[in-house]
Amino acid sequence: MSKLKTDICVIGAGSGGLSVAAGAVQMGARVVLIEKGEMGGDCLNTGCVPSKALLHAAGAGMSYPAAMDHVCQSIATIAPHDSQERFEGLGCKVIRAEARFTSPKTVEAGGVTIKARRFVIATGSSPRVPEIEGLASVPYLTNETLWSLTACPDHLIILGGGAIGMEMAQAHRRLGAKVTVIEAFEALGREDPEAAKIVKTALRGEGVTLIEGTGAERVSGTNGSISVSLSDGQTVTGSHLLVATGRRANCDDLGLQHADVDRTKTGIKVGPNLRTSNRRVYAIGDVVAGGMQFTHVAGYQAGVIVRALLFGLPAKAATHHIPHATYTSPELAQVGLTEAQARETYQDKLEIVRADVSGNDRAIATGRSGPGFIKLMVVKSRPVGVTIVGPDAGELIAFWSLVLSLKLKMSKIAGMVAPYPTLAELNKRAVSAYFTPRLFDSPKVKTIVKIIQRLVP
Repeated sequence: MSKLKTDICVIGAGSGGLSVAAGAVQMGARVVLIEKGEMGGDCLNTGCVPSKALLHAAGAGMSYPAAMDHVCQSIATIAPHDSQERFEGLGCKVIRAEARFTSPKTVEAGGVTIKARRFVIATGSSPRVPEIEGLASVPYLTNETLWSLTACPDHLIILGGGAIGMEMAQAHRRLGAKVTVIEAFEALGREDPEAAKIVKTALRGEGVTLIEGTGAERVSGTNGSISVSLSDGQTVTGSHLLVATGRRANCDDLGLQHADVDRTKTGIKVGPNLRTSNRRVYAIGDVVAGGMQFTHVAGYQAGVIVRALLFGLPAKAATHHIPHATYTSPELAQVGLTEAQARETYQDKLEIVRADVSGNDRAIATGRSGPGFIKLMVVKSRPVGVTIVGPDAGELIAFWSLVLSLKLKMSKIAGMVAPYPTLAELNKRAVSAYFTPRLFDSPKVKTIVKIIQRLVP
């Protein structure tokens, strides 16, 4: 077995791992990048990219074969940016094999023992499959295998009403499938209930059957005929079954016991600086215990630890400004605290201001002025959370991520000017709603204005 010494060994070539490797090697560090699967990880190959490509194709009215072809083309177009060839061209040593720690200082992969000053675990997550009677013996799909379908399902049953389940429900309904979503609790239950209701109403309006508050107890059947028995006595029968009940960290086969790296049932334990119990080892992205499992979080955390790894600077990862979005139509996006969380935290110090999509001129002009809103949670003139539901909510929320990151006051935000007509004017309108009672409904302000008008020539 050959031996290799390096500055940084990155395990996992998904969003986080690739960001660390690219940043470190281009600034002069020696980098070994290990990936046992496809370069680009889940996001490129089976997650974010294909799901959003399918949603676009479904919304554009494509046939199922054309939609799947669009998915493949989207992946193929992006793939060179994440490819082994690109990273080798940057100067990384790329090893396409499974990695396993053999000591706190070494990893083995592909017949090579790698000794590194620092290790970064960025192995991501995989679909979590629940323990349901009969499920193991029934053909089912996950986000990893869904893309192998060549024909539209006749009736797609989806277990799980989170973002993945709801996005795939709408996409497949628009592509011609009958769709039933089964959620044991509430669909989009982690989101603002008012915003989630708008999304659920839209999906139901398109013909998606959404069953909430009852779980799957038993699954049976074969290809083309699968039955799901529910806890309330219902039985749902369809042609295909998609399991979308969450994610589990990919850390079982890393040999962490040899690396002195502590873990829990949900992933690898890290501190605010993303360092594990082994000071040589960091972990980022979905593999982190209790972390936010979004591609952009892994990318953000990569930037945080690159500063620590290359320059020895203290660095901590924050979460208060991390946005997320569900890309249904309408979209639902959130950053910071929801209304319920903000009320629990700040109680009577909290102010809620909002603006409705129906009053936005661009939404009206483009036929997208249906139900939707932006809601700001404000404490002492600073936003602590923002909820947006409506067209392009995922785009609009980025502005508020910057606001929360910089801890801007509403008076500073009021100086923002959006081109007319744009959906971004919703942001401005919400800020205006905050100042309206302070300016137009204030007797004190009116008195001051009258005095000035008398005194100023």
